[in-house]
This record gives sequence, C-alpha cells and structure tokens, in this order.
Amino acid sequence: MPDTTASEGSRLPRQVADAYVDALVDLDPLLGTYLGIAESSGHLPDFSPAGQEEIARLARRTLERLGEAEARPGGDSVAERRCAQLLRERLTAELAVHEAGEGLRTVSNIHSPLHRVREIFTLTPTDTDADWAAITRRLRAVPQSLAGYRNSLEAGLKQDLPAGPRQVKAVTAQLTEWIGTGHSWFAEFTDQGPERLREELTEAAALATGALVELRDWFRDSYAPAVEGAPDVVGRERYGLLARFYNGADLDLDEAYAYGWDEFHRLLAEMRAEAGKVLPGAADPWEALAWCDQHGEAIEGVEETRQWLQSLMDEAIDALDGTHFELAERVRRVESHIAPPGSAAAPYYTEPSLDFSRPGRTWLPTMGETRFPAYDLVTTWYHEGVPGHHLQLAQWAHVADSLSRYQTTVGLVSANAEGWALYAERLMDELGFLTNAERRLGYLDAQMLRAVRVVIDIGMHLELEIPEHSPFHPGERWTPELAQEFLARHSSRPADYVESEVIRYQGMAGQAIGYKLGERVWLQGREASRARHGADFDLKGWHMTALSQGSLGLDDLLREISAL
Repeated sequence: MPDTTASEGSRLPRQVADAYVDALVDLDPLLGTYLGIAESSGHLPDFSPAGQEEIARLARRTLERLGEAEARPGGDSVAERRCAQLLRERLTAELAVHEAGEGLRTVSNIHSPLHRVREIFTLTPTDTDADWAAITRRLRAVPQSLAGYRNSLEAGLKQDLPAGPRQVKAVTAQLTEWIGTGHSWFAEFTDQGPERLREELTEAAALATGALVELRDWFRDSYAPAVEGAPDVVGRERYGLLARFYNGADLDLDEAYAYGWDEFHRLLAEMRAEAGKVLPGAADPWEALAWCDQHGEAIEGVEETRQWLQSLMDEAIDALDGTHFELAERVRRVESHIAPPGSAAAPYYTEPSLDFSRPGRTWLPTMGETRFPAYDLVTTWYHEGVPGHHLQLAQWAHVADSLSRYQTTVGLVSANAEGWALYAERLMDELGFLTNAERRLGYLDAQMLRAVRVVIDIGMHLELEIPEHSPFHPGERWTPELAQEFLARHSSRPADYVESEVIRYQGMAGQAIGYKLGERVWLQGREASRARHGADFDLKGWHMTALSQGSLGLDDLLREISAL
C-alpha cells in the first residue's frame, strides 16, 4: 500500500509515520490483519533473524526520514510534534531491544511469535469462500513461519541468549494442548469452514498442526536441555531496557518498587474493611473472597457467562455515553467471546480493525470452569471492555484519520493502554457502579493484583530485598518461588492462574508493572488538569480529549494530559 500523499522529500512526521506502517505491513502481515487489510489474510511473517533485521532496517531508515520531516515547515506543529515524539520514542526503544538480541530469546506463555500465529486465525475474516481460501494459504504458511521462529531461538543459543527454562516448559505444555490427541486446535478452527473447501482446509490444518508437533518436540528434546540452568529472571540491565520498551519512560525502578509496596499496604487495609461487609469476622480479605467463590453471586454456564458479559458492557455503554464520554456509534459496538482452548489464564481484548469491519472483542479463558463468580468478572470487564481497553482503542481507531495510523495502532505503548484500563476500573468505583460489597471487594482484589505485580516483577527480576515492613519473608531476597507464594497469598485467583501469571512476568519482564504505573500517570494527569481549571474542569471533555490523542509513552503522556 504505497504512500501517495507526498513525495519522499516533502513528508511531514505524520506522513513518515504512516509510510512506516505501510512498509511494516508488508513485512508483518499479522499487523495487516489487525488493521483490516484483506490482502494480508493469506500470509505470515518471517520470524527468522533475517526477518527481524529487515524490520530493524526499516526502523533506522524511518528515524532518518523523521529528522528530515521535523525540519520542514509545519513539522513543529502540535499534531506533528506529538506524532514525532511517539515515533522516535517507540522506534528507539524497539531498536534497543532488537540490538540486545531479545528477539532471539522470545519465549513466553502469552506473547511470542508462536502465540501471534495462533491468535491471528481468531481475527482473520471468515465470512466468504474467499476468506476461507486466504485462511487456507495462511495455514500452509505456518510451517515456514514457525521454522523462522525456531531459527531465531537457535541463533540465540549460539550467542548465549537463552530463554528461561520455566517459559520453555510452559510453552511446551501449551503446544501439547493445541496439538490435542486426535483433533488439533487448527482442525477445530477449520471445522467451521465451508464444506466445498473441506479437503483443502483439512490438508492445510494438518500441515499447520504438523508444524506445532515439530516445534513442540524441538522445544522438549533440544531447546529445553540447552537452556537448563539458565536464569528465569533478567537482572537490572535487561529489566531497564525492557521496562523502557513496555512503559515508554525512563523509570526509577527503586522508586517504583517502593510505590508498589505503598499501594500494597493501602489496598490491604481497604480490603480488610470491605471484607467485613461481605463475611463478618473474616480473618482476611481472601477468606471473604473464598466464601464468594462458593456462595456469592455467580453465573452458571459458559455461554450464559458470555451473554452476561455482553450485557454488562452494553449497560456500561448506555450509562456512560453522554455523561462521562461522548461515543461514536461504531465505538459503541463491542463483542464478548470465549477464548480458544490453550490460552493463558488471563482474559484479554482485541481491538477493532481500522474500518470497524471487525469490532473490538473481549475474550474469557474458561480454564475448564463452567461457574464464574461475578465479583471477579465485573471489574475485569470494566478493564477489558468498557470503559477500559475498548473505549480507548476503539476511540483511537475512530480518530485515526485526524492523527496518524501509527499513533492509533502500531505505536501502542503497553503501559498507556493498561494504565487507562486500570484507571477505568477505579473510575467505575468512583462513579458508584460497584453496587455491593462483593463486587467492590473484587475490584480491590484486582487492584491488589496490579500492586503485587509491581512488587514481585521488579523484586524477582532485580533480586531485591523484601523490606522489613513486609508481612511476608522480610529481609529475604525475592525469587520466582517467593513471588508465586506471595501472589497466591494476596490474590483470590486459583493456583493454576497464579502459576500462569508468574510465568508470564518472567517471560515479559517490565510489562506487568505498567498497569499500576500507568494508572498513576492517568490519575496524576487528571488531577493536574483539574487543578488548572478548578470549578470549570469538565471530566467528560477531559476523557474524550485525552482518549483522542493516540498513543504516548508514560513520560510524554503525563505532560500532554496534564496540559489539557
């Protein structure tokens, strides 16, 4: 998709940014599917070292062109400046991660080339025979794409860049589940295809499944022994690099660690007070939440839960639109889905395509359960759906033409989006939507999870000392085992969820802290704007202006939303 808006030498920063998106789609067809580009549907990326280097070369060329664009007349306007600062910050952070070889050791139970390949089939259009023909081509591309991923991991071993053993074990188990015992995940996916394409779809699904088997066996028989004894934590230097990538800020990690502890103690006191309203005499908040699991408000049945979550989001949209937000009709549409088998334990959201032909969707992993306590689902769907991820990312798509496609898609900063979603949970509490003590205790439990993430993610990767004011192993140094025990003690989540969470933190160092640190920035920005305007502060106007400026890293986000 060539950029015809301007010649190479006359582009302004937003045009440079969108030309980068066009070029990146050619290298990464998964991005094209996310954006709703039909031509991408039959292709997969090259995840090999050569493919990674080609993306890096594109980033370097784009940074050169960005400098030239900023120097042109009009390149310093507010809109151009905001886009330029995001593009430079993101590409610089991505290149730093690439040059450190992180792409040669990417093994994760939730986000890796492998997971991107599987997830994309849940987002690829399936409405017509032509759509299914494209899916067939994409399925046939799975072996080569996963071979490139394996080549990168092999290159990492040669450069002494191993992934963590715990990640490898978790991913091997996931692959085994996706492969199945007679009917693979790819086979189940293609079962819904048209009968007239059955032979081609079955053959293509078998090829894709064979690639999963080959990769699983290689992980188990070759890669796992090669990384045995490697650390599951990354250390301060790598952590700082990865935290910069996920948060868009140069963080004071020791200050962030202390902030996590402050939030832990604040929330623990509030949870104890709320627990007494749920279960008088409860020894601790998690005793009250355990009572809720067995005797509290709950939804029975997987499909019934999906429908209930849809109603929850629809009701939130009706209540918030016109009062605290101003939503376009296409932003009001969001769909509730059940996550495919073999997903990680945490619910998630996928954003709409730029033309909204694919709406925003929330996904619930059932983990084999059929009964779901409401106290956990309510605040989680305020986070994943409305007014959380969906309102922010769908609004970005809605205003993409007035910003740049880069600012509203590719340039997403994890801590910006996760911080907004956690802010959205708090906002619904502030507005009185948590209508009983069970639901409010569930909200506080979700907030506690994010505070604990700051403590254990920084603590275990930097192997910091547990402070004396901690109720848990004071004076000892964090290990992954202590992190898992600490999270289990201070969370309502079941054991398999807790284990999955800590494995996730080990494979995405620096990402989990962005929820609480991002929320802090959104709150600080709101209060700074309120202080500037006094009685004239308009929360609805602030929300919509803040949500319509696209992505920014936390440092730039705080400055921009404070000035609104």
